[in-house]
Amino acid sequence: MSRTIAPTRSNVLKLKDDLAFANLGYELLDQKRSILVVELLTLVDQAVDYQERVDQALLKASESIQHSVMQMGRLKVANVFPSVTITSSIELTTRKVMGVRLPKVQTHFVEGGPYFSPEGTTLQVEDTLEAYREALELMGHLSELKISIMRLAREVKKSIRKVNALEKIVIPRLKEDLAYTSNRIEEIEREGFILLKQIKKRLEQNSRV
Repeated sequence: MSRTIAPTRSNVLKLKDDLAFANLGYELLDQKRSILVVELLTLVDQAVDYQERVDQALLKASESIQHSVMQMGRLKVANVFPSVTITSSIELTTRKVMGVRLPKVQTHFVEGGPYFSPEGTTLQVEDTLEAYREALELMGHLSELKISIMRLAREVKKSIRKVNALEKIVIPRLKEDLAYTSNRIEEIEREGFILLKQIKKRLEQNSRV
């Protein structure tokens, strides 16, 4: 409680305005926190799903290249795959959730082909290339989700600290200051009223003498 606040009606009005503003800020921050938490939990669920999909895609790609080796031989595979020149690029954009910038990752592939003669190769080579393309795309989405989760978690912590500060420190202090100032004004007015009555009584007594 701040006893340095002068017990005036203008200060009471200011404290009421400050308290209303703090309550509004608390409500908005509490809503922001709730929205961010819902978004965070949604992305966590998606990240778990994408992690499993990435693991499966990488396993599929690894098994596919092993099948290529079994069908074509290690030397042939070693000669074929280096000739593949697929250009990949990552496009980064952002979206906002309650003011928090979250990344969006899109992976693009530009390929010319054919990269090698079909003689001595099998369709397994194409399957292997497709498996690795799919794995790279999924990894891009997974990285998007993980970065978004970190940023949202950081913002949730900030919001929680601000909400707690308003709820447990700022708003109670303003209420206490407002109550103290209002009570002091009432005390001063009562004292003034009593003093006026005493003055009036003395004046009446003096007028009779």
